[in-house]
Amino acid sequence: MDFVLQKTDASSSARVGLITTDHGQIETPIFMPVGTVGSVKGIHVRDLKDEVKAQIILGNTYHLYLRPGLDVLKAAGGLHRFNAWDRPILTDSGGFQVFSLSHRRKLREEGAEFQSHIDGSRHFFSPEGVMDIERVIGADIMMAFDECPPGDSDNKYAKTSMELTHRWLKRCVDRFDSTEPLYGYSQTLFPIVQGSGYRDLRTQSAEYIASFEREGNAIGGLAVGEPEDVMYEMIELVNNILPKDKPRYLMGVGTPINILEAIALGVDMFDCVMPTRNGRNGMLFTSQGIINIKNEKWKKDFSPIDAEGHSAYDLMYSKAYLRHLFVAGEMLGPQIASQHNLAFYLWLVGEARQQILAGTFVEWKDKIIKQLGQRL
Repeated sequence: MDFVLQKTDASSSARVGLITTDHGQIETPIFMPVGTVGSVKGIHVRDLKDEVKAQIILGNTYHLYLRPGLDVLKAAGGLHRFNAWDRPILTDSGGFQVFSLSHRRKLREEGAEFQSHIDGSRHFFSPEGVMDIERVIGADIMMAFDECPPGDSDNKYAKTSMELTHRWLKRCVDRFDSTEPLYGYSQTLFPIVQGSGYRDLRTQSAEYIASFEREGNAIGGLAVGEPEDVMYEMIELVNNILPKDKPRYLMGVGTPINILEAIALGVDMFDCVMPTRNGRNGMLFTSQGIINIKNEKWKKDFSPIDAEGHSAYDLMYSKAYLRHLFVAGEMLGPQIASQHNLAFYLWLVGEARQQILAGTFVEWKDKIIKQLGQRL
């Protein structure tokens, strides 16, 4: 993987860059739609490319390991061939999913033993095993195995968790560097900064992660219950330590406003389930504000879903029709809303990129943020 930093904003830490992988290029800042089980829920690959304009998607190691399983993925030739997505893929390590199953897992130095949420069967993830799993999945960018502590962790727990993540990282790096890709194209490994909301721990973790000099770095353990101002404080702190010539990936964040503020702090890559999850529940993000399409007020509103939208469906269908689909329980409704939200997120980061290049990012960001949170 190669990263070229193309420009940094004069009035903020916002930047634009270009990531090159064997499956294509990624213009940053970028949002990655989440394809938990190998698919972005309800969205066809063709629409991901043509309507959403996705450049890279995310797959989940935990879920893909359980279903369809490594034997199927390896026989298929990796996830790219299995799901017909020929552009870059990033896989998380499954750490967040494993550790969210607090009642179903046991944590020790060797790794994490957990019960499947599907059938209760027992499994074990070690740092080495996760590297092997991600090799089989075949993602262009692999994440190191880490523990993601709750946002309200006390300093003692956060420190113990961070130190475990650091020891696991060393094992991940050793395994990654001693193995080869399985499908004839290159893969890269991103370490993950932890440390909860504690400045001393985040500083220590960022310095440790940077010392490995990998091709990119991730910031984990945020947007997990801590106040937003703490999240922004930790992002700024960490980005002042992580190398400027490597892409920075903020994991699992977030709202459109979160993304713009994090771009201003120097983040390059994002993922979040919010566009599709909220879309399935009838919440649409637009540049003018948020629409709850289930509201009675849209029952006879025959204007386009979003006159300024970026998916073909935004002009094709009316608010009244989309509301009808939700009220009737027709699965087309959540599909349309999910695609709309994803297209909006990709437009948002793409427009941020253009504003940075034009030297107008901060002024544009401050103006559009006032609109994004409004309820329409």
